[in-house]
Parts: sequence; C-alpha cells; structure tokens
Amino acid sequence: MRVITQHTIGGPSVLEMIEVDRPEPGYGQVLIKTRAIGVNPVDGHVRSGELAMLGEPPFTVGWDIAGTVEAAGPGVSAFAPGDEVLGMLALPGAGNTYAEYVLASVNEIVHKPAGLTMEQAAGLPMAGLTAWQSLVGLARIQPGQRVLVHRAAGGVGHLAVQIAKARGAHVIGTASAAKHHLLRRLGVDQLVDYRSQDFTEAGPVDVVFDLLGGEYGERSARIVTPGGVLVSAYPQDTGVTPELIAELGIRHAITIVGPSAPDLAQLVALAAAGRLTVHVDQVLPLAEAAKAHEIVATGTVTGKIVLMP
Repeated sequence: MRVITQHTIGGPSVLEMIEVDRPEPGYGQVLIKTRAIGVNPVDGHVRSGELAMLGEPPFTVGWDIAGTVEAAGPGVSAFAPGDEVLGMLALPGAGNTYAEYVLASVNEIVHKPAGLTMEQAAGLPMAGLTAWQSLVGLARIQPGQRVLVHRAAGGVGHLAVQIAKARGAHVIGTASAAKHHLLRRLGVDQLVDYRSQDFTEAGPVDVVFDLLGGEYGERSARIVTPGGVLVSAYPQDTGVTPELIAELGIRHAITIVGPSAPDLAQLVALAAAGRLTVHVDQVLPLAEAAKAHEIVATGTVTGKIVLMP
C-alpha cells in the first residue's frame, strides 16, 4: 500500500509517498480501506517538530479517517467487512491515517451514516470531538446561554457553533466578513467581523470557546459573566493566569481532545438528523499532502481540508 511518511523534521516538503506492506488487524482491531483523510493543524505541528508527539521520525502523521472495513480481527463483532466507518485514531499516539489502509481499534470508530459523504465524514472526528468535548463536556452549555466562539468559520469553529445551537444556546461567532454568509446558514445568531469590530462589545457571555489564545484569551475572559466558563483550545498559550480567573470569578477549562466512540456517536447522530453539517473547503489527492499542509498553515481555511487516496 502507499503511505505518506517523513524521515526528518521540517516543512511540508519532507512529506513523501512510499510503499509498505499492508498491516493485518490484531485483537479488537479492524483494517480500514481509506476513502478520505481529514487534515488538521496538529498534523503540521507534529511534522515540523513544533509538537514532539511521535518522537523522532520516520513516522506518518494523520488521525482522522473515513473508509470501508476491509477485515476484522479476532474479538470484533460490532464491525464487519464492507461497513463504512469514521474515527479519530490513536491520539496522542500514531494514527497513521495518511495511507491507503489503516488499523483502528473498535473503540475509536463508529458507523458512517448515509447522509454524510466520505469527505465530510473524514473532516468530522478531530474537529468535532474538540468542539463537543469543549462545549458539552467542559463548558456544559445550557439552553439560553450566550456562547461566543472565536474563529467560528474554521475547522473546529464551524462545528462548535452548530453544536452550541443544537444545545439551545444563543451563538456569537467571530470571523472575517467574507465568511459570515456560511455562518448565517449554520445558524449563528450574532456575527462579529474581527477585522473591523471589537468582539468584547458582544459581551457579556456565559461561555467563550477560545480557538485563538494569546491576547484573545485575556480579553475573552473579561467578558465572561461571573460563574461562566472560558474554554481554551491552545493550552500552550491561553492568555490567562489563575490569578485573573480567580479575580473574575469564572471557570477556566483547557481542551485536550481524545478519541471517544460515544462522543463521536453523538456527533454522527446530529449529522444524521441534519443538525450538523461538515463544510469541506478543498479535497486534494493523498499525493498532495504537502500542499494540504501549506494551505492549513495559512490559518484561513473555511471548514476542512481533506485528502483522498
């Protein structure tokens, strides 16, 4: 099978396609024939060495997958050859999803509903789980709450605003004006063009989901009502201190996304009910993984970038 790998840390050009033997599923595993692969910012951070999650190369990045079960290992009863599935694999270990075939634990995947294309299914897991575990698991948002989502048109953000709406929240999203039309379609109640407007004027809010960090973190914290929650998705630079959080009387939670078939099943149920749409910005061949990394690194992607073998 063909796989994208790297033998050194560096820029997108270090990614190369090679041929290796197809793996065999072990106990509790399935072998998936890849149909689509989600690309996430973490892929580039690991490739560049900014995030030393996989140790020294050679290694294969990628954690999001959608495809068809090719073979099931011993002890597997919930999935059979031919089943269409999606999942986020092995994080923080090696997911190895930039490949024509991948191994997955049955605890990391769910069945793909007919209403999701393979491209949409591949774009859902990591971004969707990040949003779900942040807003539902950490913030515990309630109907009627005011929820502000930064970078609302990005891969995580565009799913977060829909999850918040599905939970009955009043949703405020920050994004450039060119992306407001998409966010209106997704149900955002109030839009802030960060290039010309001060998002703090949209406060006070009960919850802020901060996908930016740095100085946005502190400014966001100051518009959260006492007893409210600031959820930070960038633990390396939240922009806030414990002293500030205590002074403001709010709660601060940091997102560390993890594989979860039950959480993913909730997301898939929303998608199947037509309440969650995965916006796919571009689809590129697997051989153009380096180009996909260059695009994601711009920070201007609307929705998701997906690779296809």
